[in-house]
Parts: sequence; C-alpha cells; structure tokens
Amino acid sequence: MTQSNAVFLEGAPFRHIAVMSLTASLGLMAVFLVDFVDMIFISMLGKAELAAAVGYAGAILFFTSSFGIGMSIAAGALVARALGAGERDEARKRSTTAMIYGFGFGAVFAALVWFNLGALVSLVGASGETHDLAVGYLQIIIPSLPLLLIGMVGSAILRAHGAAQRAMWVTIIGGVVNAVLDPILIFGLDLELTGAALASVAARVAIAAAAIHPILRHYGGFSRPGPAEFIIDFKPIFALALPAILTQMATPVGQAYVTRAMAAFGEEAVAGMAIIGRLTPVAFGTIFALSGAIGPIVGQNFGARNFARVRRAYLDGLLFTALVVVVVAGLLYLLRGPIGALFEVEGLSRELLYLFCGPLALAWFFNGMIFVSNASFNNLGHPYYSTWTNWGRHTLGTIPFVMLFAAWYGAAGVLIGQAVGGVLFGFWSGWLAMRVISRKEPGPESGPFQRQARLMQIFHNRR
Repeated sequence: MTQSNAVFLEGAPFRHIAVMSLTASLGLMAVFLVDFVDMIFISMLGKAELAAAVGYAGAILFFTSSFGIGMSIAAGALVARALGAGERDEARKRSTTAMIYGFGFGAVFAALVWFNLGALVSLVGASGETHDLAVGYLQIIIPSLPLLLIGMVGSAILRAHGAAQRAMWVTIIGGVVNAVLDPILIFGLDLELTGAALASVAARVAIAAAAIHPILRHYGGFSRPGPAEFIIDFKPIFALALPAILTQMATPVGQAYVTRAMAAFGEEAVAGMAIIGRLTPVAFGTIFALSGAIGPIVGQNFGARNFARVRRAYLDGLLFTALVVVVVAGLLYLLRGPIGALFEVEGLSRELLYLFCGPLALAWFFNGMIFVSNASFNNLGHPYYSTWTNWGRHTLGTIPFVMLFAAWYGAAGVLIGQAVGGVLFGFWSGWLAMRVISRKEPGPESGPFQRQARLMQIFHNRR
C-alpha cells in the first residue's frame, strides 16, 4: 500500500518544520556523532598528525558529499512538487530517474576525485606525513560515494512524502553501524585511520539499503523508465541538480580556503579546527537538517499554488532557526570546559574551541538563514539564486574577511572572519528570499517548472 498524500498542504507550517527538522536532525546527528566519536578516538591515539589528517580529509569529503546533496535537493523538490499537484505516478517516475542519475553520475565523480586525491589534499594545505595519511584515508572512503548518493537521494524522496521518521532511520542505521565498527577496527584491530575509513564505508552500505527499503515497501517503489523517460527527465532533474550541486560545492571550496589559511598557524591550529568541524554538525544538526526539512513543505505548497503558506513556511523556518541557535549556543558556552577536557586540547587548539563555543556559535543563525533561503529558492524555481548566494558567501563573504581578521588576530581571526562574512550574506539571502516570495503568483507559462510540466504533458498526450 502506498502512502503518497501531500501532507504539508494542511496544518501549521511551524509544526511541520519542527517535526521534519528534529527527526531529520536525529538521523544526521547520529552520523555526525560518529564522526565526533571518531575524532575522540583519534585524539586518544596521541598523534597530532592523525587529527590533522582527518581535518584535511574532511574538507575533501565535504566536497564530494556536496554532489549528493545537490542530487537529493533536485529529487526532493521534483517529487514534492508532483505530490503537491496530485501527480503520484509522476512522483514515482521522478524518484526512479533521479536515483539512477544520482548513482551513475556519482560513480563518475568519485572516480575523478579518487585519481586526483594527492593534488586535492595538497591544495587544502596538507604536506609530509599528514598528506600521506589523509590520502590513504580518502582512498578507502571515496569509492563508496555512489552508495552514499543512493542513501541521500532516497532520504530526500522519503522527506518529500512527509516520511520524516523513516528518513531519520536511514542515517541512524548508518550511524549505528559506524559506531559499532569504529572501536573494533580503530583499537581492536589497531587499524587507526584505516579502521575509521572502513567503518565509514560499511555505514554507507547500510545507509543505501535503509533508504531503498521503505520506498519499495511503503511509497510505490520505483518505475521502469525507458529511454524516452530518461531523456524527458534529464532536463528538469539537472535544471535543479546542477545549480544545487554548484551551490553545495561552494561550501567545501570556502572551507578548503579556511583550512589552508589555518594551516599557516601550524598543525595544532588545524587540529583545533578539525575538532570544531566535528563538533559543529553535532551541535547544529537541527540547522543542517532544516534545509532538507523545509524544502518539501515549500515544494508541496508551491505545487498546489498556495503562496500564503509558502511565505508562512519561510518565516516560521527563520523563527525555528533562531530558537535552536540560542539554545545550542548557550549549552556550548556552559559546556566548553568539559568539551575541551574530552578532547584533551590545550594551547591554541583550546583557544579556538573556546572561541567557537562562545560568541561565534550565535553567528550560526545567519548560516541558518542561508539554508532556509536556499531551500526556498530551490523549490520555487530559482535554484541559481542559491548558487550565487552560496558562492558569494564562501568567496566574497569568506576570503577577504579571513585574510583581514587573520592578519589582526592570528588563528582566531580565521574563524572570526568566516563568521562575519556569514552575517552579511545571511541578511542578503533573507532579503532576496522575501523578494522572490512576494512576487505575484506566476502565470501558466512562466517559470521553468511550469514550461517543463507543460512539455511533458504534451509528450504523454501524444503517446
């Protein structure tokens, strides 16, 4: 029995946002928490170069996961719109072609990255033994990227159906697998970084299986598209996926620059930033999940042409972001001592950690604004607005500010400059999103999605 009702067309948008974000964040945090524990284990080994290697590798993994995020955004937006318009068969077909395209292009992308790992790791500032450790770690994980893409696209499809809990369990299952294998491989078999990498690969296998199973059982499964369907769906999928991928790649590019800037202050600074990098998604998992959570709500109501609820969902998303950031920032400040003791940090690493757990955590509200705005752009037919906003934030909103504040405050200035740029582009994204939402309802021929839908209808009528 399928369950394909457009559940977000009724009820309070804030409640939908809270439920979707909190359940999605539990799943994300399960994975992020494992990465967090990985860093604790690696720190316990007492080798600074291992922690630094994970920091450099994290910048590359962020880059590769951006491809999956972009494909999942496209799949979620298109499936949610079809459901909002009452077209269940179309939603099923879009789920299938998006999944196949995601796996295929993910495999090609993984191969390109794998054969250029040495250069990529050098590009983010690694050298010597740390460089070799990071490359070896990534050589094991990168080939599993297509499996991660299956899990990410599958989770987006589930969220588009309003299946918040089932999407949550996809990543929780992956996190459990990783958590069980980590201590066994890292310490039990004394594999150190290799063990952590193998555990991550196993987790990705579990995530892929956990995403496909509920779609097959509860949401109509997948169709068997022919060549004509693949040709028809290529344009609408990549009309969203390409700008979404470009949007997501801005973040690792910006982060790679930040990592390189931090490398100028030594491995202790990079290790401190690596710890912050693992702590951030655990602390702000709900904000990371917000973009994927609010997207289906905006998408379904856009498909149903209910623009009042689209506007309400956007504003409620900002309110939810503010509440989460205030609570989390307060907890981080109160727990900064125990967190520092947990990682046994000292010197510059501890200074950076304490800085993050203080005022810089509050600046995450503006990152949340960007997430909510980008999700709205993607689901309202303006995906390139997300692209320009994100690239602006991670170039103009990162590089000059990091350079300036690093010159003033050293390693701490790298983090401060990154945060200041986020504030400026957070305001920009909010202004642009409200401008888009305030436009009048588009006519039947305006907007890329409407034109594509009409062409597809003509094709099916002729058949």
